[in-house]
Amino acid sequence: MNKTQPLHTRIQPADRMTGLPAQFFAGLVRKANAQAAKGRDVINLGQGNPDQPTPAHIVAKLQEEAPNPAFHKYPPFSGFAFLKEAVAKRYKEDYNVDLDPETEVAILFGGKTGLIEISQCLLNPGDVALVPDPGYPDYWSGVALAGGRMEYMPLKADHAFLPDYSAVSPDVADQAKLMFINYPNNPTGAVADSSFYADTVGFAAKHNIVVASDFAYGALGFDGNQPVSFLQTPGAKEVGVEFYTLSKTYNMAGWRVGFALGNKEVVGLINLIQDHYYCSLFGGIQAAAAEALTGPQDCVAQLRQTYENRRNALFGELDEIGWQANKPGGSFFCWLPVPKGHTSASFSDLVLEQADVVVAPGIGFGTHGEGYVRLGLLASEERLIEAANRIGRLGLFR
Repeated sequence: MNKTQPLHTRIQPADRMTGLPAQFFAGLVRKANAQAAKGRDVINLGQGNPDQPTPAHIVAKLQEEAPNPAFHKYPPFSGFAFLKEAVAKRYKEDYNVDLDPETEVAILFGGKTGLIEISQCLLNPGDVALVPDPGYPDYWSGVALAGGRMEYMPLKADHAFLPDYSAVSPDVADQAKLMFINYPNNPTGAVADSSFYADTVGFAAKHNIVVASDFAYGALGFDGNQPVSFLQTPGAKEVGVEFYTLSKTYNMAGWRVGFALGNKEVVGLINLIQDHYYCSLFGGIQAAAAEALTGPQDCVAQLRQTYENRRNALFGELDEIGWQANKPGGSFFCWLPVPKGHTSASFSDLVLEQADVVVAPGIGFGTHGEGYVRLGLLASEERLIEAANRIGRLGLFR
């Protein structure tokens, strides 16, 4: 008697799936977890996940609004007007930027989603996007999903980790349809001033490029300096949008609330593509997000001070061990040069294996990230000092 042969379909992924960039940091997590599984006391400073809880008044607002039957139905596709009005109010108060909540604000499932969607909205296969190198790897993901082509803008120490637009080939600039910028910067911690944004608007207008300003760390400026928003620049709305998120400002990374702000046409395209993906965020989360934006802001000032205190404590210890580096002007990242004789990957492996400290190799952020590691200020001052102390005991900087 013949046994029934099992049925089997050969799965053939679409080309866009096989063309995606490798998730570099998944390997970093595996290495860290393997070390921790040995019972080692691992200090993980390699990721960008905020370590503090969401402020209590924001959580309380979700608890209050979750039972509301009005929020148990499908929300409006583009989100509730009250949340768009709340982010417009926050931008007016913080940056003196006027936004039309209806036409210049799109609600996102976290900033990352919008940074990927904008490539799908604007790029045809083969179209060029300018991306910073080093930079946030998910810019690459969006361009890859759209079938676009990346041209890199090196971020170098001798240019304050800002792109040098004069170094971009005129032919490449004329081909480019989209450009990503990000200040305060991940991974370098660099900040940008108003003159840089004026240059950006001029460059984009000259070459007909849409600017995507990633302002995820906009609330985190140090030494009394408030980071500048791209949208504060005359002409910014004519050439691009800014991506803002509640993840870092209010420790709401898991809540997945972000915004695309600015150019009406681009905002409309993002709303359109999201109509085909989502039906907006749960209304209770939107209400809590509006509370974050319009409620007391002392929690933001306290968080900023926490990161600045951590930065100062860490760099005090780095000086003690002889690890010379520039303090970041913003974000919660430090960009540190590796010692002579090491690549970013070999140094990261060494400090994990011999000091039980996780740092992110700069090569994971692009070719020009080589020679550096990224360290997150996402542990207590005591743990940051301990991490630096452990690395110092390896004797690499003396």
